[in-house]
Amino acid sequence: MVILAAALVLCCGATANAATVCNVRAWGAKADGRTMNTKAIQTAIDVCAKKGGGRVRLDGGTFLSGPIVLKSNINLDIARGTTLQGSANHDDYPKKTEFRNPGLQSLLSATDASNVSITGDGVIDGAGESWWKEARAKGDHGIMGEGLLRPRLVVFDHCHKVLMEGVTVQNSPFWQIVAYYSDNVTIRNIRVLADPASPNTDAIDPFSSSNIRIEHVYADVGDDNVAIKSGQANSPGPDAPSKDITISDCTFMHGHGMSIGSEVSGGVQNVQVARVHFKGTANGVRIKSNRDRGGDIGSFDFRDLTMEDVGTPVLITEYYPRIPDQDSAQPMARLTPRFHDISITNLSATGAKTAGFIVGLPESPITSITLTNVHISAEKGMTISNATVTAHDFAVKVPSGVPLIMLEHAKVQEK
Repeated sequence: MVILAAALVLCCGATANAATVCNVRAWGAKADGRTMNTKAIQTAIDVCAKKGGGRVRLDGGTFLSGPIVLKSNINLDIARGTTLQGSANHDDYPKKTEFRNPGLQSLLSATDASNVSITGDGVIDGAGESWWKEARAKGDHGIMGEGLLRPRLVVFDHCHKVLMEGVTVQNSPFWQIVAYYSDNVTIRNIRVLADPASPNTDAIDPFSSSNIRIEHVYADVGDDNVAIKSGQANSPGPDAPSKDITISDCTFMHGHGMSIGSEVSGGVQNVQVARVHFKGTANGVRIKSNRDRGGDIGSFDFRDLTMEDVGTPVLITEYYPRIPDQDSAQPMARLTPRFHDISITNLSATGAKTAGFIVGLPESPITSITLTNVHISAEKGMTISNATVTAHDFAVKVPSGVPLIMLEHAKVQEK
């Protein structure tokens, strides 16, 4: 696998005319937690951009704001002890078409921009509680433009050379950080937080994006800790793949795990996940799709993963969101998921509820899955169906019952 890690480090984060500093207070911003600073912050960004770029600084206190748009060559720097606080007034978030669907403008966004960065040791807070309350009451959480609309928190849309570093991102109404059709994105040394019961608060979602580096991230959220996507359910296409992605040296607490899918109609290729610690997540490795949202899904390398009290350490399924009791083969189609070339090496999991699922479709069995030095202790065993697994030093321990539940066209072979 070829990951352009060196290029990511070299190119991300520098801004043109970096000596220019635009402090938002110069345009009337007040960090009192009450004054609406949207216009002042946006003016500082626009002025700095017209000068060729530079650093827009927020320092000291709480800056209340509605949606802000970042520009090329802008570094938004949020100092330690400083919070960019999203407005709790839902009317402050305009309707817009986002990701080809109806949506609401995010608190921070950049579109068709290059050389954009968000840095500092401060906090970006989305004030999501009132939005979560509405979503829970409605039941339909508004996924991909359906039902109740909620704004995301930070969105990079068709951007190039992006850096997020140092900040804490928390309490988004919906997905927290999204790279959509973007390239050369580095997200490192950040914290992403939300109530474990908050609906759809994914920490980081690379969506049809490439050359992504996610490292040293602490994520404790209400949905996927990372979710790699491309396209949507029943997508008419065309959809670009997500590819060339590394996730390393991270800690995932509450959340739904390290996910690929479920909407992957554009495909996902060349993903490396290394040295991630999971504690209390619903899942560990989670690769998910279905007949209405699949594509070419493969060339994944997971290694050096430790899991404590994770619900399901390995969940690889072409039947998302639920696996039926019985099914028959359907004709292969454009959106049929095709899982292949998945390697999991050095995984240790204790205190799991269910060891895992590796379940393919009868018309599209999962091929080329390799488990090496994988040890899982769980209350229930691992189910394998329509899949061929090659294993070396692979063990599932359960207090009673069968450790491996082999269903239709399941095979585990020693290498």
